[in-house]
Amino acid sequence: MRVYFVSLGCDKNLVDSEVMLGLLQAAGHSLAEDVSDADAAVVNTCCFIGDAKEESINTILALAEHRSGGKLRRLVVTGCLAQRYAAEIRDQIPEVDAIIGTSSYEDIVAALTTDEEYESLRPLTYLPGPETPRAITAGNYVSYLKIAEGCDKCCTYCIIPKIRGPYRSFPMERLVAEARRLAEAGTRELILVAQETTRYGIDLYGEKKLAELIRQLAKIEDLSWIRILYCYPEEIDDSLIRVMAEEPKVCRYLDMPIQHASDEILKRMGRRTTRADIEAMVERLRREVPGIVLRTTLIAGFPGETEEDFAQMYEFVQKMRFERLGCFAYSKEEGTAAAKMRGQIPKHVKERRKNAIMRLQKEICAEYCRSLVGRTIPVITDGFLPEDSVFTGRTAGDAPTVDGAVFFEGPSSLLSGDIVSVKITGAGEYDLTGEVVNE
Repeated sequence: MRVYFVSLGCDKNLVDSEVMLGLLQAAGHSLAEDVSDADAAVVNTCCFIGDAKEESINTILALAEHRSGGKLRRLVVTGCLAQRYAAEIRDQIPEVDAIIGTSSYEDIVAALTTDEEYESLRPLTYLPGPETPRAITAGNYVSYLKIAEGCDKCCTYCIIPKIRGPYRSFPMERLVAEARRLAEAGTRELILVAQETTRYGIDLYGEKKLAELIRQLAKIEDLSWIRILYCYPEEIDDSLIRVMAEEPKVCRYLDMPIQHASDEILKRMGRRTTRADIEAMVERLRREVPGIVLRTTLIAGFPGETEEDFAQMYEFVQKMRFERLGCFAYSKEEGTAAAKMRGQIPKHVKERRKNAIMRLQKEICAEYCRSLVGRTIPVITDGFLPEDSVFTGRTAGDAPTVDGAVFFEGPSSLLSGDIVSVKITGAGEYDLTGEVVNE
């Protein structure tokens, strides 16, 4: 079969999609770039917040038209929306032939090739086997390594534990072997992801093993950069800080979601930290890992958030000056504790508060970008823009798709994945310009 595949949502979902694509290719199926050329379609869905749920539903409905029109022989829905709303999908979108939950993506070939309705919703304690093939879609030189599945935190706004299950670490030897295969296939930047990377190993080994995993990965010769995402501040320990400071391959970059700065709102969110704890950790990271770039995320308009609570968050952003920050309006998700809380905030107030934070952050980010002008820094090449005759890339302080870019002039021999020294000559609000030196 020729399969049209749509992957929605986060980078963790992308890893699942790549495994499903690998399984399909191993079974002899091929990928169609356009749905009009496909025999079947697969949608790997997201439903973390309302906008993601809407995007997933709209994508399924658009493909359902092709299914009902006879162009597609099979329509398969996988991932978070499938796990959470399997019954509703069956009842309301009859064009869907198969539903596969978040722990069942190994069943993609069976779901695609049977002529009957198919459903697989394995227990959320299940982990797929270690030898699943994987097709790399993010570009050979950048790959995500999912080191764990699920989450035990149960923050009051979050549905993830109900659709991804409890925290389960993948065995270290499996991850190292997978990373080695990715490096042999051309990966130069390896990005570690999970719902929470900092607790890696706690369930398998009785203690946190993220730092040890990183040291093992750093031994893989062909890897140049190792980037760490989704580190909860209360779980960052001495060993992780030490490996970030000591290991040259580890990007001096940390994604540390904190969600708010008011102790009252943090408590209502079910977070396990305080503003003082967060400030202490930020100060320690900047002191012990010189030059580190910190990214965080915030939620504006959480139920019960007063103007004073918001003012505390605004002042906190001013004080901490995170190099990278995103703020989102609270999304009321059914099945979460926060959805039942009193004090739901009107949409226009949530948007106003979110926009105020982002305007402030734009100034902070622009200031940080200006501080880099005149410096020569390593940049990984992401591609060439022929309309502008420049290359595009990223510093070690910029993760793909969410952070800034560097637009630079360089020799025509450059390839995606090459890491070059770029002198920064200009700065915008989020992006940089420069030129390759000493190459």
